[in-house]
Amino acid sequence: MSTRFEGRVALVTGAARGIGRATAERFAAEGARVALVDVDGAGAERAAEAIGRGAIGLAMNVADDASVKRGVAEVLERAGRIDVLINNAGITRDATLQKTGDEAWAAVLAVNLTGVFQVTRAVAPHMTARGSGAIVNGSSIVGLYGNFGQSNYVATKAGVIGMTRVWARELGRKGVRVNCITPGFIATDMTAAMPPEVLSGMKAKTPLGRLGAVEDVAAAYAFLASDDAAFINGQVLGVDGGLVIGT
Repeated sequence: MSTRFEGRVALVTGAARGIGRATAERFAAEGARVALVDVDGAGAERAAEAIGRGAIGLAMNVADDASVKRGVAEVLERAGRIDVLINNAGITRDATLQKTGDEAWAAVLAVNLTGVFQVTRAVAPHMTARGSGAIVNGSSIVGLYGNFGQSNYVATKAGVIGMTRVWARELGRKGVRVNCITPGFIATDMTAAMPPEVLSGMKAKTPLGRLGAVEDVAAAYAFLASDDAAFINGQVLGVDGGLVIGT
């Protein structure tokens, strides 16, 4: 594997498991020192220990601005810099419109939208002061096309796409690129618990005929954060196996 991130530090949110952990592993394999943050601090620490290479595991609740500020400060103290930010953390509380309560609405917005805003707000000044950096936000194909029973989740993922484009304009002139990915159906712990007929339906809708792997998403994050994407800014990259074609 390449060493595109040798000497760089990558901060990955929601990194204790799933896509976040796979992304941290990918960056470490390409030479980065990774900081894994998650509301599950113990899980982040275990993942960091497994990765090695000086990886840092910390508890961080992206929905709590004080927690975000403490976490970012600790990463900067221990690693000295942050070159890459991967805003991956997210939750779901699915229900149809009439059944979505205030608590479920607020919880999803707090993590998936406000959390992305707060982490980026904390990290961006460090990047702009140095005149370089790459931020990649995790959205979803549903942020582009909607999905039944996900008013709160779709609202956040559409909002992340909008913020990506704003920040690409604001931070690009200061040397910081901001892009976004929109995964389709990805094989995770959540999808593993779904009925077989639902999984079969997901595969049937995807032209490549399979669910995406967490490594597929990690590779997209790594590409957009790398110098291979040095002139890519404000873009939305679909990681969906062609699902968008039939949407």
